[in-house]
Amino acid sequence: MLRVLILGGTGDAAELTARINNITGIEAIASLAGRTREPVAPVGNVRVGGFGGVTGLVEYLQHQKIDVLIDATHPFANHISWNAAAAATQVGIPRLLVNRPPWEKQPGDIWIEVENNTEAAAALENQAQRVFLTIGRQEISAFSHLQEMWFLMRMIDPPNADVVIPPGLMLFDRGPFTLEDEREILTKYNIDTIVSKNSGGNATYPKIIAAREMGIKVVMVKRPAVPPGEQVADVESAVKWLLEKVGT
Repeated sequence: MLRVLILGGTGDAAELTARINNITGIEAIASLAGRTREPVAPVGNVRVGGFGGVTGLVEYLQHQKIDVLIDATHPFANHISWNAAAAATQVGIPRLLVNRPPWEKQPGDIWIEVENNTEAAAALENQAQRVFLTIGRQEISAFSHLQEMWFLMRMIDPPNADVVIPPGLMLFDRGPFTLEDEREILTKYNIDTIVSKNSGGNATYPKIIAAREMGIKVVMVKRPAVPPGEQVADVESAVKWLLEKVGT
């Protein structure tokens, strides 16, 4: 039985795990970081929690006799992606990165592209009043000093109790989101600027379409660099790559 470890937490990872578990002779183990309290867990063999850096991941790969590592984490989970690259190299097993394409700026989009959340916060100063902050819960403190603005902060889970947050309202919800719902939010809360990570995919893209339609600015945080190595853009290509690797 060929054993495949899938680093996940995304819809792509859940779909990929299901697809691989339906292939005779291959077992997929899905790994979730455990940062979301009620994650959408894939069906099948699932582990939750960190590995303890490169050393811990190497030990896991060896102990569990993993033959192939597929990194299907979120495009902004670059720390685990670099750890995965280093661990797979040390163990000497194939590694694939499933890296969905980023969103591309379209005619009508008003984007301010920045490198990180610190730059995103700086871009808002003297430029925005009511902000739709859609970067999750872990980095919202980067905006806490912007006391003259109002923020609608959408996330899956609330931030930790010790996190300093900017003024405004927290909205707990999980994608995918519809275009109709995003239009309603932007109108209801009189939003003039959105802050978003360039995550790619369809689940959260409707807010970008709504912003385009309504002439709303988007401060777009660019993706971090990914480690070199083989990568594909979607689940179908990942399955094809795996089958070619194992000669099925």
